[in-house]
Amino acid sequence: MKVTIIGHSTVLIEAAGTKILTDPYFGTWGNLAYKRIAPPSETREGLEAVDLVLVSHNHWDHTDSGYFRGLAAQVPIVAPGAAAWITRAKGAKNVAGLARWEKRQFGPVAITAVPALHMGLPGGFVIEADGKQIYFAGDTYFAGFMEEIAAKFRLDLALMPVTTFRIPMTMGEKGAVRAVEVLRPRTVIPIHLGIQPRSPLLRTGQTPEGFSKHVHDAGLQTEVAILREGESWTSRD
Repeated sequence: MKVTIIGHSTVLIEAAGTKILTDPYFGTWGNLAYKRIAPPSETREGLEAVDLVLVSHNHWDHTDSGYFRGLAAQVPIVAPGAAAWITRAKGAKNVAGLARWEKRQFGPVAITAVPALHMGLPGGFVIEADGKQIYFAGDTYFAGFMEEIAAKFRLDLALMPVTTFRIPMTMGEKGAVRAVEVLRPRTVIPIHLGIQPRSPLLRTGQTPEGFSKHVHDAGLQTEVAILREGESWTSRD
């Protein structure tokens, strides 16, 4: 299994001979309130040859209409069931809406939709491939449903947001540590690191390095792998 950070929450997961892309967002400017810190490591066109796309929710920094329109119609785009119509409205062709805890097979890969706590109609996913279980959290706060995820799955890897802003939209460092305590993944890769408030007043000192220190100080055995755009992590077994 190989995991490459494209940028922000856009991650390329390669497992079981399948390429899975999460929350495609290739914009380089951001919006009026948030700026993109670094450009994505790949272009829209460079990642059209994937086998499966996961969309956790339809906020501007997690979806890309240009990418959806260029994607071949046979490529499934998996979204939370309640939000599937929004994903279609953004240009996605082959959308599979999954209800919470619904599991569906896509070739050698199984996808289970799990809850998320965030604005809008969010969701997360657990990916099962090559005997590995990967939790893609999307955008979420720490919440009790993570105990149910932990009861159903033994996670090899968790892709989770771990820093936040003055107006928190996802888990911050401490919330992410609580998630690790409950989920007990072997490895965590921090995501949602590609944008920053344009106003310095809305920024905080939270960093993935700070999260990693908290994990260590809590005595947790989870490995934290901090990746920047274009960097990859490969499972050891």
